[in-house]
Amino acid sequence: MTLIPTLTETLSRARADLRIGLPVVIGDQLVAAAETLAAPRLEAMRAFGPAVLAITGPRAETLKVRVYDGDLARIEVPGDADLAWLRAVADPAGDLMTPMKGPFRSPRGGDVDAHRAGIALAKSAQLLPAVLVVPVAGPAEGLTRLSPGPALAQMATEAAMAPVAAARLPLLAAENSKLHIFRPDTGEAEHYAVEIGAPSRAAPVLARLHSACFTGDVLGSLKCDCGPQLHAALAAMGQAGEGVLLYLNQEGRGIGLANKMRAYALQNQGFDTVEANHRLGFEDDERDFRIGAGILKKMGFGAVRLMTNNPKKVAMLEGHGIRVAERVPLITPRNRHNTGYLDVKAAKSGHLL
Repeated sequence: MTLIPTLTETLSRARADLRIGLPVVIGDQLVAAAETLAAPRLEAMRAFGPAVLAITGPRAETLKVRVYDGDLARIEVPGDADLAWLRAVADPAGDLMTPMKGPFRSPRGGDVDAHRAGIALAKSAQLLPAVLVVPVAGPAEGLTRLSPGPALAQMATEAAMAPVAAARLPLLAAENSKLHIFRPDTGEAEHYAVEIGAPSRAAPVLARLHSACFTGDVLGSLKCDCGPQLHAALAAMGQAGEGVLLYLNQEGRGIGLANKMRAYALQNQGFDTVEANHRLGFEDDERDFRIGAGILKKMGFGAVRLMTNNPKKVAMLEGHGIRVAERVPLITPRNRHNTGYLDVKAAKSGHLL
């Protein structure tokens, strides 16, 4: 192996650059995250040429922007537009206060792979999926460089999981427990596996894929059912004497805690969970459950009795080499704060509640 960064490592650098407000070069385009870009860098980028703001289809639908590029739209940035203009288009926080944005001009034609790769990078960096794009013909010294096609292909691949550490960890639900840490090769957040007892690798194991929820799991939020599901799953495994719970760091259905709080603010304005995600520019669910399948394989499990109300998790595991011998329902009590959320999960996301 040489000292030159691999494509995966370069993508990790690019995510970090976007998060701190640095642009990256994708193909022949300068790309920066609208959320973190500072005014001096905005002016420096615009010196290279005309700028467009690339947003996702769901965000474009909210803004009534014409979509000519499939899953994304491009908006010509007016010559007098400042950082506040970019943020207002990217962030729906003020949509109801200033509903009449625009008029917007959407260019047609041309290659948009750099724009698409920029949005994918912003999503994987858990930033708002809106990027400023400016053509760059000359040198842009010191900036991370990517080719759009290979970058998109690499980001679509399944991350490789490496075991990092494991140790016995007695839990309230089960004293005979062990915590495993797995690190993806993408440089993104580590994921955890709680192994209860000594489950056989030759028989379907009682398993749960649980997405991290700081508000529910740690703070005891009443807006969701995540905390009760986590503790109910651990209790069931403890009672059975064995099981494995994967704790996947994909907060807010994969959009991150900051964007999840943005979604909560939109829910306070009257939008449901799915509508809020769309207004932010995200899909209903941005999680990658291939991570769970990969960890189960690393741990030697080939079949599970899956604790879930989400049929998509069953289909995903089976599509990636893990046999689901049984779907075990995981129903927890409702409260007045989460009943609407649960109704939307059933009606729009197909959960069996």
